[in-house]
Amino acid sequence: MLYQITGKHIDIGDALQTHVKTEMGEMLEKYAGRPTDANVVFSKSGHEFVCEATVHLSTGLTAQAKANATEIYAAFDGCAEKMDKQLRRYKRRLKDHHRDRSEPVELMGASSYILAPDKDDVESEPDTLQPIIIAEMETRIPSLSVGEAVMQMEIAGAPVLVFRKEGKNGLNVVYRREDGNIGWIDPN
Repeated sequence: MLYQITGKHIDIGDALQTHVKTEMGEMLEKYAGRPTDANVVFSKSGHEFVCEATVHLSTGLTAQAKANATEIYAAFDGCAEKMDKQLRRYKRRLKDHHRDRSEPVELMGASSYILAPDKDDVESEPDTLQPIIIAEMETRIPSLSVGEAVMQMEIAGAPVLVFRKEGKNGLNVVYRREDGNIGWIDPN
């Protein structure tokens, strides 16, 4: 498994890197089976340390967690505990999908854009209807079953997930509704 442990404007020592690799390795061995890589980023926000972890699993799912504390080790431990809880909740589903899937999830490339907010007064007419693009990034759209898409959305803590339904070419969307239920858009 590939680990990328970095710090934003702080130095990460060898002892912390060893601690992260050991703890993440033990946790992921229990639940995930074949994780491909883990990205752990430490930063400082005011007087607290922040730890953000992202783990990519061989099934194509991504687990994310974030925690903060006054001590850097406590921040990582809180983050690892959150990720452990997520993976424990979905352990049976992760293992079931892992058995059914002989190959990793197929990913389709796409462009992702960040648009500038409209700063004009709401009552005045805008000069143009074209939004201002302030960033452009590459993203990947996975080919998943609906169950896997819902699980991926919940593990990542995302409000919405765009995916390709297995066996079809069109894009599908699952999202969390205001009433707490999950919505699914499946175009014809």
